[in-house]
Amino acid sequence: MKKGFTTGSCAAAAGKAAAYMLLGGQKLDHIDIETPAGIRYSPKIEDIRIGEDFVACSVRKESGDDPDITNGTLITATVSYASEADERVLIDGGEGVGRVTRPGLDQPVGAAAINSVPRQMIGQEVRQVMELFDHEGSLSVIISVPEGRRLAEKTFNPRLGIEGGISIIGTSGIVEPMSKKALLDSIRVELRQHRAMGRDVAVISPGNYGLAFMRDTYGFDLDRAVKCSNFIGDTVDMAVELGFPRLLLTGHVGKLVKLSGGIMNTHSAEADCRMELMAAASVRAGASKDTVRRILDCVSTEEAIEILDEEGIRETCFRLIMERVTFYLDKRGAGQIEIQCMMYSNRFGLLGKTEGAERLLEEAKGTERS
Repeated sequence: MKKGFTTGSCAAAAGKAAAYMLLGGQKLDHIDIETPAGIRYSPKIEDIRIGEDFVACSVRKESGDDPDITNGTLITATVSYASEADERVLIDGGEGVGRVTRPGLDQPVGAAAINSVPRQMIGQEVRQVMELFDHEGSLSVIISVPEGRRLAEKTFNPRLGIEGGISIIGTSGIVEPMSKKALLDSIRVELRQHRAMGRDVAVISPGNYGLAFMRDTYGFDLDRAVKCSNFIGDTVDMAVELGFPRLLLTGHVGKLVKLSGGIMNTHSAEADCRMELMAAASVRAGASKDTVRRILDCVSTEEAIEILDEEGIRETCFRLIMERVTFYLDKRGAGQIEIQCMMYSNRFGLLGKTEGAERLLEEAKGTERS
């Protein structure tokens, strides 16, 4: 599969090209940089603008076989002469690059959302050009993304407190054609931010399914929870690593019932044994063979719950299911974190909860208010 290049690589290439044209006085069609992964990047230089004391140019983002919303977007660098400073290369963000407004991210509050590795890449490439032309002063490099403000609305940035645009990111300079790592990185960033804000309860949820139920029943907006997608086990591990003493998991029965079988990645491609687990719980609750067969033939958890209701064993089944969920979550936490869980559906409301779940929810709500 074809690899792509990060926004950080694009920014570094654009910055190097602009510096070369500013100090060397000639246009470039292409530029070469070396990514932290050791792979050379030779993008085309576009949208060149040359002024009396500045040069601006752009590199178009290439995402390879894992295209994201920034694929094809122009990443622009404007390089100009600057007053001498402690740093030879002064890097900041312009239009379409977000600003950090909350603690816990790669950059401090108030800084442009240009992460550490891209900053190092930009500085290194621009300094190479300065050495080539024996420039002893300082240069200013402003990174901008013309479409950044619009694109940011489709990213995690608004949730993270990065306002006004996208982030310039990347640790290897390369976009690998896979999405799992990107999702896990985003989950880790959100958890780290919550911890940096002093929160002791990590509230996680696979997604916004059940948003109305949590809001109307408990006054809690799931948009304030960290979305862990299908990676429940990995997210528990991250919460432990980041030092959270307590974790509350809330989610729809269709995903969370899988935890009662010890399944910590709830993607259907990994495991889809919802009916088998519900059928097993119904056996323990005293269901007849015919009831068990009907549950096994169901295509949705809601359909199975209807059968449990007909038999009058829903409450018993979900008590048993939650016991197993607790067992496996505690096993994953390995005694290093208290984990509570709430399982629900939009149609049937709360189906099961662990003993301390509502206590943690109230603690989390209190932290949000303070």
